Amino acid sequence: MEKQKQDRFLSTILDSIADGVFTVDTEWRITSFNKAAQQITGVSQEDAIGQRCSDVFQASICQTACALKKTIETGQQIIDVPIDVLNNRGTRVPVSISTAVLRDEAGKVVGGVETFRDLSALEELKKEITKRYTFMDIISKNHRIQEIFVVLPDVAESDSTVLIQGPSGSGKELFARAIHDLSFRKEGPYVVVSCGALPDTLLESELFGYIKGAFTDAKKDKPGRFKLAQGGTIFLDEIGDISPAMQVKLLRVLQEREYEPLGATAPVKADVRVIAATNRNLAELVEGERYRQDLYYRLNVVKIDLPPLAQRREDIPLLVEHFVHSFNLKKGKHITGVSAKVLDLLMRHDFPGNVRELENIIEHAFVLCRGKVIELEHLPEEISGRMKAAGIEGEALGDPLTESEAKVIRETLVANAGHRGKTARALGIHPSTLWRKMKRMGIKAE
Repeated sequence: MEKQKQDRFLSTILDSIADGVFTVDTEWRITSFNKAAQQITGVSQEDAIGQRCSDVFQASICQTACALKKTIETGQQIIDVPIDVLNNRGTRVPVSISTAVLRDEAGKVVGGVETFRDLSALEELKKEITKRYTFMDIISKNHRIQEIFVVLPDVAESDSTVLIQGPSGSGKELFARAIHDLSFRKEGPYVVVSCGALPDTLLESELFGYIKGAFTDAKKDKPGRFKLAQGGTIFLDEIGDISPAMQVKLLRVLQEREYEPLGATAPVKADVRVIAATNRNLAELVEGERYRQDLYYRLNVVKIDLPPLAQRREDIPLLVEHFVHSFNLKKGKHITGVSAKVLDLLMRHDFPGNVRELENIIEHAFVLCRGKVIELEHLPEEISGRMKAAGIEGEALGDPLTESEAKVIRETLVANAGHRGKTARALGIHPSTLWRKMKRMGIKAE
């Protein structure tokens, strides 16, 4: 009688918990199944009890790396491991699981217990936030990038030549690809040429091709990149590094929409959309007479200027989360993110290599990290060494955005002429939140 009373009490307690809870015996058969477990899986208590847990959950790790089995075999608890389960409708449900061993009064293992928390709402929220700040494969909440997002579809539809200027590693190739994918040429080829990597003679044959007999080793016709891009888009990267002689040849393509392969006697029409990119300021090169003015005007029909990562620090947490998710998929890991100290250090870093440098830092950390969270010791030595040099390695840091957040707010205020409403929208926060932050940090709108 006393045992029945205790069982009722235990059942009432378990049913009041928002997390799903179930227990198994040593044969992996379910011995208890609370109400939350029923709601998450869609499986009733009557149908679940007596079944093998793998038959009820059909989780992504059941057959290869069962967490509960590992806990029972080793005696070690597992805390908050993200997995997917299938409910009774066959729908994927993201959950976070924790496990523990069950022992009798003599200390003998009699089974195990697993709790699981439904992460569907959290995942949907993350998707909504990501969608808000994502355009094609580009992620940013920076007001300048957001302004580019707004006009990018119109730029893509125009078929005009586009010049993308920005420092190395700032994502110029992503914008070029997005323009192609949004254009009416999206079904056509997309061809990339790194102009700065080749000398003139090779670059000319690479771009325009040659015909058989054009020179000693020309045993057969070779189509150039413009030919391969026919009907599509050609992306000319590092366009600021080409020689004056090559500038003349490229100018003809943009003016006449035709070119001559090496050794040819007649021009070939070029039905190609040109997108060019450079990490140099072409206007300054023109002023210094190191770049043809007429070519610059032909390239500069539509110009997109990309800011360095140091001027869009509010994007760093978003990009970190994106790269963590990406490398989890590529490397089969389950890293949840970076520690507060790591994020603080990344927010302080100037990133001379821009977004590409941040991606490399996270990839380096993935190689060394064996746990769930990336810590300072997992970062490249030249990055973590900055914190040691500053004498703040052991410092207890609060909100990782605290110091850099003030700088971001000031920069955004300047960009919006001190208008708090526009600044709040650019930062993706409510105006009252911005006002509280400004007051706390001593920032004045003017």
